[in-house]
Amino acid sequence: MGSTFGTIFRIATWGESHGGGIGVVVEGCPPRLPLTEEDLQRDLDRRRPGQSRLTTQRDESDTAEILSGLFEGRTTGTPIAVLVRNADARPAAYEHLKDVYRPSHADYTYDAKYGIRNWQGGGRASARETIGRVAAGAIARRLLHQVAGIEVLAWVSRVHTIAADVDASSVTLEQVEADPTRCPDPDAAAAMTFAIEAARRDGDSLGGIVTCVARNVPPGLGDPVFDRLEADLAKAMLSLPAAKGFDIGSGFDAVAMTGREHNDPFVPGAGGPTTTGNRSGGVQGGISNGADVVCRVAFKPTATISSAQDTVNTSNEPVTLEARGRHDPCVLPRAVPMVEAMALLTLADHWLRQRSVDILAP
Repeated sequence: MGSTFGTIFRIATWGESHGGGIGVVVEGCPPRLPLTEEDLQRDLDRRRPGQSRLTTQRDESDTAEILSGLFEGRTTGTPIAVLVRNADARPAAYEHLKDVYRPSHADYTYDAKYGIRNWQGGGRASARETIGRVAAGAIARRLLHQVAGIEVLAWVSRVHTIAADVDASSVTLEQVEADPTRCPDPDAAAAMTFAIEAARRDGDSLGGIVTCVARNVPPGLGDPVFDRLEADLAKAMLSLPAAKGFDIGSGFDAVAMTGREHNDPFVPGAGGPTTTGNRSGGVQGGISNGADVVCRVAFKPTATISSAQDTVNTSNEPVTLEARGRHDPCVLPRAVPMVEAMALLTLADHWLRQRSVDILAP
């Protein structure tokens, strides 16, 4: 039913935004990997609501409980089940929406598909579902760091019309986490904060772009044709709530370049060929080339706004909706760990797949 992801490193997420809890089952994680609940909590704390005045004020600690797959601080190779309980669910706050289709939400499409929908905060369509992804991504992060030294980092590079000036090759986690916007450009971060707060006061919302870099990715990850690394990354990112666009390397900017301008020349490197540029975004022919993998994900403005909007109810009658409740005026700051998680899950899966290809290597 669309709640699984991955081939070897596989996840299945479950739960609704206002149910008893949210969780994930991770299969394919190798045994003997050191892992603690604190490893998961670091990323979950970056995703959770109420962390700044720029986000929804839902009061959740999002505390992770590992229920299986772990013994004496190491993975056993069996399925890892993670539970995060909902503590501040208020389903009654959404009762006024049960017979109304919210503009740009999944209310109507869920009804059209299933003939029933959970109107309590959006159910599975809520971004709260991403708790399971972020928890699983933290396990993938631990694995990739131990076996390959791979580092994945994302940041807010644009909100509405405000763009950051950031060098993807050198940005650090400390710079990203220095501001609630998760934009490592201080001047742009200040302007973003002003714009987000103004949108909230005006009953509106803003969208933007999250940029993600994966460093120390070895050459050879990815498969030709349908399982190209960038294709799997695109599916991963576009599966996130509110994601509307994906590009890698030069992306859509490539259309304004010539081949001579766009090509990445090879030169000899210490561990093999390297490139003098990275317009390919670290992927050529669907396979990683050893350069940083750099991609961007575009997110739409939050669909829930407090301004009055025209819509219809479940009887197809015109109504005016004035949404109440808690929501993010801009999803970008909390989307950063979600983007990282999907990159980590994709890379962990492809790293394990490549191990099976290299089984006869000396």
